[in-house]
Amino acid sequence: MTIRNPYFDTDEPPRIDALAIAAHPDDVEQTCGGTLIRLAEQGYRTGVLDLTAGDMGTRGTPELRIEESEAAGGLMLLKWRGNLRLPDARLENTLAARMTLATELRRLQPRLLILPYWEARHPDHAKASELGYEAAFLAGLRKLDQYTEPHRPRKILYASQYANVPPSLVVDITSQFDRRMEALLAYRSQYGAQQEGSDLFPGEGEIRERLATVARFYGNLIGVKYGEPFVVKEPVAVEDVMQLGPRSI
Repeated sequence: MTIRNPYFDTDEPPRIDALAIAAHPDDVEQTCGGTLIRLAEQGYRTGVLDLTAGDMGTRGTPELRIEESEAAGGLMLLKWRGNLRLPDARLENTLAARMTLATELRRLQPRLLILPYWEARHPDHAKASELGYEAAFLAGLRKLDQYTEPHRPRKILYASQYANVPPSLVVDITSQFDRRMEALLAYRSQYGAQQEGSDLFPGEGEIRERLATVARFYGNLIGVKYGEPFVVKEPVAVEDVMQLGPRSI
């Protein structure tokens, strides 16, 4: 499935620079959407691969949620968005799922891979992280298949906004926050005013306030208005310590 926007007008997935993998439509909009927008504005080719269509959700249908994800992708300036339609709320790290995802990674060839943090309240999010990492490893095996070239992302970031862990790094999304919110609220089936599931879903105003508060917290850590946190599993190399930010005192 592809995004129809002014930046991308072919049915074939392009080679992209940064790919975010998520369990459900609207996950990336909450956790790393600002970073994807910033990367696109910097000239990088960005994409999102949702593993499920959220078919077990209280609100909306799989078809509607995919349609909304396309609209959100356009707002995030994505070059490509796809959906594997794996079972929602029953996501498993199976060989078939790993092979399917590895094939997509070999076709898209992202240099940067963004995954959910590996511990989460929703089991699908943790499984998506595990599945994404193992598929990225498989994608680099030359003998995986004869039809695609081996490829592994150079770097993996874990979006940690909903994990109670210190971030390894925080991206300044002050200029991208409003567009990120616009992309999230494109999911009218989830965040629009409606009676169904009203006891489970906060209203639009509450959503805006909550996400702004979280983004302000992480932004404050680096001396900016809004930020998005990430964790990496390996030390970060620094070329010039004189350029390190933010200020210490």
